[in-house]
Amino acid sequence: MKRLVLTKDELTAWVRRMTEGVRVFAPVAVGDYDEFRLVDSDQADLIRWSYQNTRLSPKGLFHPQAERMFKFSTSKEDPEWNILKEVPKDFSPRVIVGMRPCDAAALKIMDVNFDTPEYKDPWWVRRREATTIVGLACTSPSSTCFCTSVNSGPFDTKGLDVLLVPLGDGRFLLDVVSERGEELCQQFGPGGKEADSEAIATYEGLKKKAEAALVPIGDLSPLKERDMLEFFNSPIWDEVQFACINCGVCTYLCPTCWCFDIQDEVYESEGCRLRLWDSCMFPLFTLHGSGHNPRAEKLQRVRQRFMHKLKYYVDKYGQGVACVGCGRCVQFCPVNIDIREVIRLMLVQCECAV
Repeated sequence: MKRLVLTKDELTAWVRRMTEGVRVFAPVAVGDYDEFRLVDSDQADLIRWSYQNTRLSPKGLFHPQAERMFKFSTSKEDPEWNILKEVPKDFSPRVIVGMRPCDAAALKIMDVNFDTPEYKDPWWVRRREATTIVGLACTSPSSTCFCTSVNSGPFDTKGLDVLLVPLGDGRFLLDVVSERGEELCQQFGPGGKEADSEAIATYEGLKKKAEAALVPIGDLSPLKERDMLEFFNSPIWDEVQFACINCGVCTYLCPTCWCFDIQDEVYESEGCRLRLWDSCMFPLFTLHGSGHNPRAEKLQRVRQRFMHKLKYYVDKYGQGVACVGCGRCVQFCPVNIDIREVIRLMLVQCECAV
């Protein structure tokens, strides 16, 4: 795989060429925050190459927050009344430019829910197949980031096809890391020139500096080694849940949360079946039709959130925790609950149990 050095103008021109052949999504400023939006040739200059991180992760491009699944008619005069028909969706080729490595790693975590040998969500699978991802390395991680502690890193290439690295002098190193990335470069020609030893040395230096800026949490392997009930019955959850207001911000901002609800909405004689993000933080999330709710208490819901990410997922899939260390839940929690502290409490529990 090749490495190229591009100026910012060459990078912008490359994106413009891509917009002429495929759909391109990239981070742009929307109010006080940055979001991934569809951009055209005229908007290539608006791409934010120096953004810290988007508030909402780009998982919504694969698992939309609200998605019309099927439509139907409730009119008995319609010969096809009450027959579900799939709502058309756009699965044409697309490129997501500027995705942070943590968000790309999150998609790999979510694959185990939407794309398995036994069950495949057709829309998730087709969107994944249609997408080429051009990542953007994190040269200045936020103080709330901890990706190196959860099997990722600010320059991690897992789940990426191309990695862009800002070299700090107005240039970018383009690192092709997959065959799909190679095809993208062949199709649209990024230009630039082959990376020389100086550019590669700068790249390596920036990588080491970014990784060193992240404070490690510690060895997370004990989370898998301890018995699940030791954590489940631990007294730490009373402390963790105390401040929580069950707002759901942490789950909606999390790039690895995949829970959803399905609802039918009807207006006059037209109906639509929707898939909507849901949250284990909400009291209605586990409410049964009988009226029974196995997680009626706040402590039970808070425990479920952290146990799923830090224990249930670990035990079931053997791929580490279901967290990529993006820090969004830490940054935006209105009552300052910090998942890093929860992990430390669980690790202390492991030490006390020895």
